[in-house]
Amino acid sequence: MPMLFLSGADWAAALVFVPLLAALACFLVPRAAGWLGLSAAVLVLLATLGLVQSLLSEGPLRVMVGGWGAPLGIDLWADGLSAALLLMTALVGLGVSAFAASYFAEHPEQRRWFWPLWLLLWTALNGLYLSADLFNLYVMFEVLGLSAAALTALSGSATALNAAMRYLLVSLVGSIAYLLGVALLYHGYGTVDIGLLAERIGASAVTSAALLVMVAGLLLKTALFPFHFWLPPAHASAPAPVSALLSALVIKGSFYLLLRLWLDLFGGLAGPLPALLPELLGLLGAAAVLWGSAQALRQRRLKLLIAYSTVAQIGYLFLAFPLSSAAMDNGSALAQVAWQAALYLALAHGLAKAAMFLSAGSLLRFAGHDRIADLDRSVHRLPLTLTAFVLGGVSIMGLPPSGGFIGKWLLLEAAFSQGRWGLALVVLVGGVLAAGYVFKVVGYAFTPTKIAQEGEVVPRAMQWSALLLAFGAILLGFAAPWLWPLLEVGEPFAGAVATQNDLAVAELASVSGAVMAALGSGPTP
Repeated sequence: MPMLFLSGADWAAALVFVPLLAALACFLVPRAAGWLGLSAAVLVLLATLGLVQSLLSEGPLRVMVGGWGAPLGIDLWADGLSAALLLMTALVGLGVSAFAASYFAEHPEQRRWFWPLWLLLWTALNGLYLSADLFNLYVMFEVLGLSAAALTALSGSATALNAAMRYLLVSLVGSIAYLLGVALLYHGYGTVDIGLLAERIGASAVTSAALLVMVAGLLLKTALFPFHFWLPPAHASAPAPVSALLSALVIKGSFYLLLRLWLDLFGGLAGPLPALLPELLGLLGAAAVLWGSAQALRQRRLKLLIAYSTVAQIGYLFLAFPLSSAAMDNGSALAQVAWQAALYLALAHGLAKAAMFLSAGSLLRFAGHDRIADLDRSVHRLPLTLTAFVLGGVSIMGLPPSGGFIGKWLLLEAAFSQGRWGLALVVLVGGVLAAGYVFKVVGYAFTPTKIAQEGEVVPRAMQWSALLLAFGAILLGFAAPWLWPLLEVGEPFAGAVATQNDLAVAELASVSGAVMAALGSGPTP
């Protein structure tokens, strides 16, 4: 029975209109922005759960807005891939909102602008995950970039303004490149609806040009190495709740769009470019893992360390491209395993990185700085905060029983099965480097400084928000048997492999079952 007797279309509409109306209300009534934003976050989570239930019981959802379908009207589309990212966004959004309510209590001017901009950004993310045509995706993409750039400048410092301007320029360049690709496809095939394009698209010069410019624009906005130059300054100079949103959510939007285009339009095309591009993306992903991790180890400030960690974690997502492409060429179900690994890592990274940035915000509030060498026994003074940071780090490292472990295990399974020893080595080395920079912070958190520091009181709401998100990243490691049925809705990865998906099901179930059995949580399935 549909949740509260509402249909999937009702829940999908709520995911767009609830944060949009709440953003308008927060702008008009800034004094009530805190509780309005928190109320909207709870409602969005409930709407997301309603949509998930609808998808599990009724299958994928297509809504013709206003009764006009493609190619004349606007369609909304939801399947397992979009639902999983919507759910992660709702959980992170609620955690960040709870943190921000206390964080901005002492900064009324920042609070005035944070809530409407954050809720507008949330509207754009939900709209992005639900859009079914390329131009609506562009509109949501543009709103997302403008909101994120404005949030980056929220503190008003010279560093933040400089980073925000760089972010804005990068966002605009990426959006223009994507829009150029949309125009090329519309000129060549007469539609921007993804479903209709999938039926009409073929290997041609127009398709290759569109693929090149769209991928270039999306790589720039996803901050894949070497296009990451804008990310560390933006994430490090923004207020902690904004940093969490930028790292956990915003970059997932551009990655989702790239993944959706590859799965639905470009991945099955013949020709040299679709064949070479996955290998190039995998090479850049591997470089991102190693470069970002090495830079994170060198940082002296906590937020910069976490920002460079994000550069590294983005790289893992792109390792799935060569693994899935090679498996598909061999007719192997491991292509689906590779995509599942990438999605699992994206979900785990969203929860873990939000927890780590929020923990950094609590430490910054407590000490008045984020110098790693001067954390001065913070673990004794903020045990909840350091626990959240460590648990987030466990998922980033890929240790069991976290969601990051499941994702990396599946990546390694796909790499070993195909003899891609170089990619497997990158995954393993990246985990070791991640352990290095996480334990670097932990070590200084236990070490007293020469001059004892007196800290400020950190509200419990800020500490618990980070801790619960970190627990979410760990519990994700147990969720594979329950998450898999959702990811099967609409078969979003069906285009990646023409064979049965029994191997993918078995891999997810066996890995998660082994984790639970090892911890005494139950028998292995």
